[in-house]
Amino acid sequence: MMMNKDMGFFLRPDCHVHLIGIGGVSMRALGLVLKGMGVHVSGSDMSASSSTRELEENGISVAIGHHACNIDGADCIIRSAAVHNDNPEIAAARAAGIPIFERAQAWGEIMKSYKNAICVSGTHGKTTTTSMLTHILMEAQQDPTVMIGGYLPLLHAGHRVGKGDTILLESCEYCDSFLNFFPTLAVVLNVEEDHLDYFKDLADIQKSFRKFASMATKGVAANGDDPHTVAALEGIDYVSFGLRESNRVHARNMHPDWQHFDVICDGSFYCHIDLGVLGRHNALNALAAAAASWMMGIPGEAVSQGICAFHGAGRRMEFKGTFNGADVYDDYAHHPDEVAATISAVRSGMPNRRIVLAFQPHTFSRTKALFDDFVRELGKADVLVLAEIYAAREHNTFGISSADLARKIPDAVYRETLPEVTQFLRETVKEGDLVLTMGAGDIFRAGEALLK
Repeated sequence: MMMNKDMGFFLRPDCHVHLIGIGGVSMRALGLVLKGMGVHVSGSDMSASSSTRELEENGISVAIGHHACNIDGADCIIRSAAVHNDNPEIAAARAAGIPIFERAQAWGEIMKSYKNAICVSGTHGKTTTTSMLTHILMEAQQDPTVMIGGYLPLLHAGHRVGKGDTILLESCEYCDSFLNFFPTLAVVLNVEEDHLDYFKDLADIQKSFRKFASMATKGVAANGDDPHTVAALEGIDYVSFGLRESNRVHARNMHPDWQHFDVICDGSFYCHIDLGVLGRHNALNALAAAAASWMMGIPGEAVSQGICAFHGAGRRMEFKGTFNGADVYDDYAHHPDEVAATISAVRSGMPNRRIVLAFQPHTFSRTKALFDDFVRELGKADVLVLAEIYAAREHNTFGISSADLARKIPDAVYRETLPEVTQFLRETVKEGDLVLTMGAGDIFRAGEALLK
């Protein structure tokens, strides 16, 4: 009988919901939000961590290791994207006829109970823009519930369970995940070729973003400077933001460092921005956050104060320390456009520094599909060392290696393992250098090892 129920049926205090992979960033937040709604929550994860400890401290029982008995008593199962059908708990749930839902479906269902559901999408900039909006909503006393795909120092976490009528979520297009959401306000930062292990091509990605934007019930804020976004949303009514004056929300009196400017909304002054993060791309992220705030009726002063207090999310040009007089930063960039944006921001914001880049490509499919773009953008570093590709969810059926990139980029160096990358940095870095570990995998460990 339960098999025919939708997700919403189970989000109530007399139901027991079991989360498989509960230690993940989004799953941990989901568990805490469900617990806050009064739902009986349990979970399981492959290994114990600070995340699983936090869950247990909040009264959520977490089993370490995946076993069929972990689902005993559960009315429904929610799984993360990393949990496949061969998982013993999934197999047991299917055999017992217990409904299984995806993480995104649960977040979508939760959204329905909020007056305002702000969903921040885009190929790049989601975490930073969602973090900026979190600062703004907190400054405006909105007491929001928040889900970010990274760590935000303001929250001491990547999530927040609030009591206000607003929920704010980073919304990912991979596997059309964001099409499970119910946005009142959708933000589209940019649309680029990525996740080509799932999407066929750019047109396929644009179709997905168009579908997402069309679901927003109270409005869409979209990047009017990005031709791929403009093409994707043709015929949809949206508030355009960007650096050009033709956008409804745009910058005026832009400082050459991209960090200081006024925001103009429909021809009138809205607020002044003093950015604590570098680069043209972050000026655009701030304009996106301002556009969404203006559409929600938030006072410009809260936008100014909120963005001024934001100095970056975890793994977004995060300062890690100094080694032999060189500054060491870590950045999550893993797409050629993100690599370009970060290097450009460093060049303009920290001029006359030698950039020593340790890059770890993320997934074989992305490296293969965007190979020439990676060659072009990675070659802009002064010194480049490449770690082997981080497999993530894939197996190397593509016959590709970071060594292939190294052969195409003049003076690039290939070091297969992270300890070898660290050793290269130790031997190469000079006083005054800017060392940048970059990638969505575990390349940050190479920089941390250097600092030890």
